[in-house]
Amino acid sequence: MFRKWAPWFAACLLSNVTPVFASGPSFHPDITMSGASLDGWHSFGQAEWRAENGEIVGTPKQAAGGWLVLDRSYQDILFYSEYKCTGGCVTGLLLRAEKTPDGGMKGVYVSLSDTTSDMENLAGYDVTLDAQGKIVSATEEQRGGGFTRVVSPWPPKPQPAAGDGRMGMGRRESPADLPLHPPDTKYRTNDWNSVEFSFDANVVRVNLNDGPQRGSLAAEGYGPIALYIGGTGEVEYRNIAIADLSLKTREPNYTSSDFHKQTLNDFYYGWGQAAADFNHDGYLDIASGPFVYYGPDFTKRREIWRGEATDPTNDFAMDSHEEFAGAFTGHPEWPDLITVKFGGGPCVYLYVNPRGENRIWEKYPVVDNVSSEISIVADIDGPGKPALVFASDGYVRYAEPDPANPTAPWIVHNVSERGYAVAHGLGAGDINGDGLVDIVNPYGWWEHPKPGSGDQTWKYHPQAFAQYSHGFMGGAVMAVYDVNGDGLADVVTSLAAHGWGLAWFEQKRDAQGNISFVKHMVMDDFSTKNAGDVTFSELHGSGVADINGDGIPDFLVGKRWYSHLDSGLDPYTFGPPVLYWYETVRDPKAPGGAKLVPHLIDNDSGVGNTVLAVDLNHDGAMDIVTSTRFGTFIFWGKPRPGIGRHAGGGAH
Repeated sequence: MFRKWAPWFAACLLSNVTPVFASGPSFHPDITMSGASLDGWHSFGQAEWRAENGEIVGTPKQAAGGWLVLDRSYQDILFYSEYKCTGGCVTGLLLRAEKTPDGGMKGVYVSLSDTTSDMENLAGYDVTLDAQGKIVSATEEQRGGGFTRVVSPWPPKPQPAAGDGRMGMGRRESPADLPLHPPDTKYRTNDWNSVEFSFDANVVRVNLNDGPQRGSLAAEGYGPIALYIGGTGEVEYRNIAIADLSLKTREPNYTSSDFHKQTLNDFYYGWGQAAADFNHDGYLDIASGPFVYYGPDFTKRREIWRGEATDPTNDFAMDSHEEFAGAFTGHPEWPDLITVKFGGGPCVYLYVNPRGENRIWEKYPVVDNVSSEISIVADIDGPGKPALVFASDGYVRYAEPDPANPTAPWIVHNVSERGYAVAHGLGAGDINGDGLVDIVNPYGWWEHPKPGSGDQTWKYHPQAFAQYSHGFMGGAVMAVYDVNGDGLADVVTSLAAHGWGLAWFEQKRDAQGNISFVKHMVMDDFSTKNAGDVTFSELHGSGVADINGDGIPDFLVGKRWYSHLDSGLDPYTFGPPVLYWYETVRDPKAPGGAKLVPHLIDNDSGVGNTVLAVDLNHDGAMDIVTSTRFGTFIFWGKPRPGIGRHAGGGAH
């Protein structure tokens, strides 16, 4: 959904040729070109260009080569194509091409060839062309961009390249039994490659074969794009897609009639939320960012700590990525709060409930280092013993307070061996049905040791619960529940928090009881058939709850809008900030015996790191709370006549 196609001219039709190494553009193009003709282009320099078999083919007349220039000009642009460079081909793309007084051109050139040219593959260059189209000067642009849209002051200082989402993970080893490895995205000589560009403001970003992004810093400008062929071979381009990045579209606001939307705060304070009766008045309250919002109407709030709002386009709210309520100091009638942030320590703070005193809460650092962007709270060591599950120093871990001294640094336990931690994707649940809580992440699951066995080592079971997208992999909160009703716990998860993908993994057992999983895709990218024709990216926040009261858990997920700020680093960054619930429908005719059916809750909020589902007003309908760059919201569920309500909901 939210798909809009606006063809520029009738001759430009999307090719039916299936990409070999790519799944198509990660944006909605304004123009798609199949190579049926060269209408809308003109040649410049010493090369011949022709359209044949759905491709645009360029052949150099001499080594200096020539250009195929689009008649239409752009400033900020998205560009996608597949290309094949054969023989001694040298190719690339010229952006913001401007005419020079001597009849030549200048602009920003990105090299797409291998080492057959003097220019490094994917690097950006400030180039000048003479009147014959020959490159007479080329100065390599500084590499950078990262999470920044506009790099200033000009000229910029060198910046490190954007990371792959695993910063601080402490991965110094790579265990041999990892079930998921980065795909080979390097340039393929004499074969098809896919390339996607984003040129916004003064940063050019390039993804080759859906791999990690490379950024170059370039000057502002305005002009057409041009394809280049030089050297001694041919180049073929196909499935070209172009979008004007300068023009942004905002979908009309929509909230499902099954929910009523209440805005608690209009500002960005964090990505987490928790619910508990903090003031001991019999009503559930909500903690999000530095505030506690008091039930039952949530119109009054009080500070937990001194907090300031964050610029949603240029900065991250570092005080709170997740928040969890619990009796951490042993007073269930006065719940406490912990906040978790990703990065340098201390990363977890315990805020002790002031127990009726109208003041800010006392704050204690309890965990020094958290290197995962997803954390959860689960009763790992038994009911009523909440523990924080997270990753740090390369390990999957959990931490729990010492009952004798809960405000002191918490006791940390290793679940995995070193090297299995990732930044994205984490869950807890009883996978093997032994009544104990197991832990899952994108590399598989860890079996909780049997009580009294004396074994403190968690047995590892490898399983790929993720996929790579634009160099990232791993999702958000991973749900563990029986999707198809066969009595076995399955796993539902987003696959790449900064990319594409949603799937459920069906548990299977052989005659010996060995556990394996079968992957059932629910949603991928724009090139695939997705459930309900729904497609969105950046599934960085999720949760689980029985939304429709049929006794079967459902999956909550949405888009974390501007997940990497206003940088365009992630695919389809500017898509609507949607929030969905995926209804678990058990259907023996569906693959695996079940399907996940999407229902749009809202398209003007999205998610943070988690989504909270809880019956706030005890009317039998599940309510949903989400904290995002747009603020903090309650979506009040409406009771459904004729459907019995069941206990459930995400962790508070």
